[in-house]
Amino acid sequence: MIETAHPYAKELEIACLAVQRATLLTKKVLDAVDKGALDKSDSSPVTIADFAAQALIIGAIHRAYPDDDIVGEEDSKALRANEALLERTWELVSSIHLDDETSEALLYSPKDKEEMLDLIDLGARGTCNRENRSWVLDPVDGTATFINGQQYAVCLALVENGVQRLGVLGAPNLNLETGRMHEDIVDRDGYGSQLFAVAGHGAFMRKMGTGALLPANRIDAKPQITDPKDLDLVDCVAATSSNIVAHERLASHLGAPWPHTTDLWAAQLRYVAIAVGGCNTLIKIPRNASYRSKMWDHAGGMLIVQELGCTVSDLAGNPVDCGLGRTWPGVTE
Repeated sequence: MIETAHPYAKELEIACLAVQRATLLTKKVLDAVDKGALDKSDSSPVTIADFAAQALIIGAIHRAYPDDDIVGEEDSKALRANEALLERTWELVSSIHLDDETSEALLYSPKDKEEMLDLIDLGARGTCNRENRSWVLDPVDGTATFINGQQYAVCLALVENGVQRLGVLGAPNLNLETGRMHEDIVDRDGYGSQLFAVAGHGAFMRKMGTGALLPANRIDAKPQITDPKDLDLVDCVAATSSNIVAHERLASHLGAPWPHTTDLWAAQLRYVAIAVGGCNTLIKIPRNASYRSKMWDHAGGMLIVQELGCTVSDLAGNPVDCGLGRTWPGVTE
């Protein structure tokens, strides 16, 4: 178990609880879809889950650290323009609480709809640079697979002066019964698992529940790869931003096996696949040279695999600079 004496112990506890509470929210949305209460033929379940999870996570972080910046994917424009969607999102936000009162007391929930909207917009306005302390979140990474009951992630990271300090990834549908990740092999009865890391202190994983945080176990470091035939790639054929043909050519040039063994839509879950899902390599070569990755698709996940001994770089082989703002050049492991 990670020691509690490190300088980010409080931040880690709040981040882990905030991600776990947001996981309960996303599972409630999926349950409503399964029961027909929400129609997945339109985008409302995804929209509700994204906005509601962002509001709850930012509420918890902003209450604890009001001077910190927060970078979130969503803004509240769609909710402000659609009263019905706003009402459904508010109903969800106001209904979610951890079962453990002590844990819930460490977090915060908005008191009314206007505060909920303002919290969402804190994330939309937030910045991350080399001179500030910023939390970076993706409330639902993998919305296309989320609505189909497949794999998705709830992501939160802390970046100080452009350097990752902690990362928490909630994988609510993670099921490793086969030893590998698969979109359609999911945890239907529980709440999946949470991976987290603090810089310099290793990476850990725990099961998620409905109350206090459950015990966590250290994730074993990844062995060094000396033979290209041992490279085990995770990728996404359907990702329109990636040049899969170039990925295949690179694998062939290296002598690595192809096609890749694991295909996952959510960007952050590819880091999870490296950490605990049997893979060890991720490549991202954009189709378009002007493409820039969203920082919430990588911050936190990168730290987790780095704490396991992996190298993360940009396409020029340089360390990824998290102080470049909300978007970056592509990254690769």
